[in-house]
Amino acid sequence: MKKTTKNPPYDLVIIGGGMVGASLACALGKQALRIAIVEAVPLQAESQPSYDDRAIALSFGTHKIFHAVGVWEHLAPQATPIKHIHVSEQGAFGVTRLHHSDEGVQALGYVAAARDIGQALIRQLHSLNNVDLISPAQLSGLHIEEGGATITINQDQQDLTLHCKLLVAADGGQSTTRQLLGISATKTDYRQSAIIANVSTQLPHNHVAFERFTPSGPLAVLPMNMNGDEQRCSIVWTQRSEQAKTILELHDPSFLSQLQQSFGNRLGRFLKVGKRSLYPLYLMHVQEQVRPRVALIGNAAHTLHPIAGQGFNLGLRDVAALAEVIVNAHHSGADIGELTVLQRYAQWRNTDHKRIIGFTDTLVRVFSNHFRPLQTARTTGLWALDSLPPAKHLLAKHTMGLAGRLPRLARGLPL
Repeated sequence: MKKTTKNPPYDLVIIGGGMVGASLACALGKQALRIAIVEAVPLQAESQPSYDDRAIALSFGTHKIFHAVGVWEHLAPQATPIKHIHVSEQGAFGVTRLHHSDEGVQALGYVAAARDIGQALIRQLHSLNNVDLISPAQLSGLHIEEGGATITINQDQQDLTLHCKLLVAADGGQSTTRQLLGISATKTDYRQSAIIANVSTQLPHNHVAFERFTPSGPLAVLPMNMNGDEQRCSIVWTQRSEQAKTILELHDPSFLSQLQQSFGNRLGRFLKVGKRSLYPLYLMHVQEQVRPRVALIGNAAHTLHPIAGQGFNLGLRDVAALAEVIVNAHHSGADIGELTVLQRYAQWRNTDHKRIIGFTDTLVRVFSNHFRPLQTARTTGLWALDSLPPAKHLLAKHTMGLAGRLPRLARGLPL
């Protein structure tokens, strides 16, 4: 990976060097393609992970993608396996449990700090000779032409012009690329916010991930590697927006006490909490995922509620599908930026997007409704699901990212 660049024509320019954009570059890193990544924030390859790093749930399918593109070997020592998933509702008897042995895998998924994922991606990017990193740099303009895209970026107070066959927007939910192109998006405000923090627990997690539905919203407790002698988990605690800031600012003992009341005692007492962050929650999805010379991936195309931990994994399947479409087109001599090529990607991803968006949005709405008959139906449903192996297997396939038509990378196969 080069950190500076002149101005050659690129096959592909990726706007956004975060986890999704960097993953696409890694997926295409051994192809005969010239690639540039434009990233607004300097990438700190040597910075060390801290206790307060945000944790990301990685599905089994995402693990296979990372393995296929050469990233997993860098990440594996820092990743914590999820061997069991425990789903429950506060104040109700229904419980659903998923076990890795029932699915014939070593883990249903993994948990890793976002900083560790970034470090692993950067290490892999450093091994690639066909990727230029332009950072820090801001996208300031773009023009789509019949034969390619022209992108204007600002770096060190100077304007640079890049030319490419295909522009990929991987610049997040507030995507500048999407705004400059005038691509509209549908947005639903859940009027909830997620409090994210790492906590120390009295008892070991035993590689169990908990999803607990509470009156204020879902509470996820994810297993993490130990911090010295401390048992560690990461929490994603959903609250109504008007209450979230108050809870965020509580002194540690009061915060832990409220967390304990919501979660219960399956991990003993919560002993310590790290730095807390607050994220407003909404659903966003674009009306167009591709245009001539343009493709959108990850949060630039869809932003989900964190319930069931599907957002990042959906974005990685975008990466795997787009990479396969690009490579197939390139090998056949087709123009990778032509709309007919990009429509194959959009059509492929459409089913998965609708399924996961519908799944997460339905969970939010069903478990946020306090209508008594619906509460009874929910707890009965959790109990029934736990008693029906075929239904649990189908749920596991969805949560593991193994449902539907899978790209080669999501099956652990090279492009």
